Amino acid sequence: MSDWVLPEKMMSELVSYAPIIVMMLAIGAFAGVLAGLLGVGGGIVLVPAFFYTFTALGYGGPYVMQLCVATSLATIVVTSLRSAASHHKRGAVDWALLKRLSPGIVVGSFVGVAVASAVESAALQALFGVLGVVIGLYLGFGNPDWKLADDMPHGAKGAGLSGLIGMLSVLLGIGGGSLAVPTMSLAGYPIHRAVATGSGFGVVLAVPSAISFMFLEIPPEYLPPMTIGAVNIPAFLIVIAMTIFTAPLGARLAHSMDPKPLRRVFAVFLVLVALNMLRELLF
Repeated sequence: MSDWVLPEKMMSELVSYAPIIVMMLAIGAFAGVLAGLLGVGGGIVLVPAFFYTFTALGYGGPYVMQLCVATSLATIVVTSLRSAASHHKRGAVDWALLKRLSPGIVVGSFVGVAVASAVESAALQALFGVLGVVIGLYLGFGNPDWKLADDMPHGAKGAGLSGLIGMLSVLLGIGGGSLAVPTMSLAGYPIHRAVATGSGFGVVLAVPSAISFMFLEIPPEYLPPMTIGAVNIPAFLIVIAMTIFTAPLGARLAHSMDPKPLRRVFAVFLVLVALNMLRELLF
C-alpha cells in the first residue's frame, strides 16, 4: 500500500500545477508572436507572467524578480534566434548596424547582470513598473514619423547608447527590442527594418546575460525546484516549447499586416500590468 503513496502525491501535484502549465504555454505562444510581430521581445510579457506565477507558487521572496528576469532572458535566447533567422530570410536585418553596436550591448548586459545581482528584488520591480508604463505609452501613442536623427550614433556615443540599451534590457528581463526598436525608429530606420534588427539585439544581450545568471548564488529556500542559479528550467522549457513555433509566425505577420491596432491593444495591457506591479510594491 505504501508503494502507491509517492505516485499518488506526484499525481496530485501534477493536477495542481496543470492550470499553471497551461497558462505558461499560452503565455509562451503570445510572447513568441509579439517578439516577431512588434519587435518588443517576449520578456515584456514574460517577466510579469513569471512574477505572478512564482508568487502564486510561494516563491515571492526577496529574489523573485531576479528569477523572473533571468528565466525570461534564457527564453529570449531561443525566441530571438528564431525571430532573427525569420527576418534574415527576408533580408530585413541590418547586420552592419548590429555588428557595430554589439560590443556595447554585450558590455551593457554584463553590467546589467552585476546590478541585478546586487540590488533588491523590489528595486527591479519598481524599475520594470516605471519603464513598463513608459514603453506602453510609446507603443500606444508614439508616432513612427517622429525623428531625432538621420542614423544611429557612431563612436563613443554609439557605444554608450548600445551599452545603456543592453544594461536596461537585462534589468528588465527583455530582449532589447522594446528599447532598440523605438531608438532606431527615432534615428530614421523604417519600422520593419527596426523590428528585424531589434530581434538581433536580443540574441547579442540574452546569451551572455542568461549564462551569467546561471552562476548567481541564491539561497535554496527561495528557489523553485529545478532552478540553476536564477534560471528556472521548467518555466524556460515550457515557454520555449511555444515560442520556438510562434516567433516565426509573428515575423511573417509583421511583413504582411499593419501592426498598429495590435500595438495599441498591447500598450494598454502593458501599462495596466506595469501599474499593477507598482501598486503591489507600494501598497
